[in-house]
Amino acid sequence: MTNIDDLSSKIETFVRDVVVPYESDPRNEDHGPTEDLVVELRDLARKAGVMTPHILKSGEHVSQRDTASLLKKTGLSALGSIACNTASPDEGNMFLLGKAANEEQKSRYLERLVTGHARSAFFMTEPSSEGGAGSDPSMMKTTAVRDGNHWVINGRKTFITGAQGAEVGIIMAKAEEGACLFLTELPHPDVKIERVLDTIDSSMPGGHSQVLIDNLRVPADQMLGNPGDGFRLAQVRLAPARLSHCMRWTGMGIRAQEIATEYACSREGFGKLLVDHEGVGFMLAENQIDLQQCELMIDWVADALDRGETANVESSMAKVAVSEALFRVADKCIQVMGGMGVTQDSMVEHFFREIRAFRIYDGPTEVHKWSLAKKIKKKTLSAKS
Repeated sequence: MTNIDDLSSKIETFVRDVVVPYESDPRNEDHGPTEDLVVELRDLARKAGVMTPHILKSGEHVSQRDTASLLKKTGLSALGSIACNTASPDEGNMFLLGKAANEEQKSRYLERLVTGHARSAFFMTEPSSEGGAGSDPSMMKTTAVRDGNHWVINGRKTFITGAQGAEVGIIMAKAEEGACLFLTELPHPDVKIERVLDTIDSSMPGGHSQVLIDNLRVPADQMLGNPGDGFRLAQVRLAPARLSHCMRWTGMGIRAQEIATEYACSREGFGKLLVDHEGVGFMLAENQIDLQQCELMIDWVADALDRGETANVESSMAKVAVSEALFRVADKCIQVMGGMGVTQDSMVEHFFREIRAFRIYDGPTEVHKWSLAKKIKKKTLSAKS
């Protein structure tokens, strides 16, 4: 039986002592850490016994509550989640394959993801300039046409995290029966990376790519589930993946607060430590409140998932609350540190950029609020009828 508290402490020690020094490694590039840096970090994680800590040797996941305890520790560094194999999109893809793949698919695709010897990509979002699926998957333009015992897929995808360097792809496409999910080996000549986008964040291996899928032939046995199951299966991944984002980025927020607090408690200005000035001390206090609320929100959703609920509404609320709170935290940390906070001499500047992107990824705050407002309206009107 895995002792989660001991494992959580082990991960924290590994991230702080082993991973954090790599944050200044020049192999951290604009589009994420290089492949050789990823391999090096994961080798270290294996030796430390913290590789893919949330998945047991049996293949089963630990509870969402326990996952939160572990992933917050890996998130203390942007490289921690990569080293420990808890980063997006692999973490969500492993969860999906563990729930939806058949035994042959698990053997072929899932096992190498769990060991950290391969990375994956989830191909859903499409360019808005072409009217494709962004925050609204029902607008999907990518098509899948049956051809004998194969499916032929055509379309363009964008913001595909980790496509560059991935070995496993999960592609969503629209067939006559509805949305479908397909597994494919990568790289593939018919899955063409047109460009890697220059984005505000820079911590995910392979960055975020625009991809052309040009007459990709996929054997029928590489479909997840049945034709038309795509949206239903994507829901399996949805709430846990949203929540794991919150877990990892909360770890980043905690570390940003630590750095800013240390600065405020060691730097003097106008005759006293910065922390003793109300304008600074109050910001740190507000951060502590926000961080505590993030952890409570994560635990609330984790409990719902552990009870077997879909928790789509709860995870949507958490995604909004946590991403907005962490943005406030990161922003105040920069303010506390003044000029030092906006330089790359401090990791707070990097964390700020990563957390700012979180307010968009996995659904912008406004889309989640709009969806929640629709549910509020429906509930209220149905109560009156």
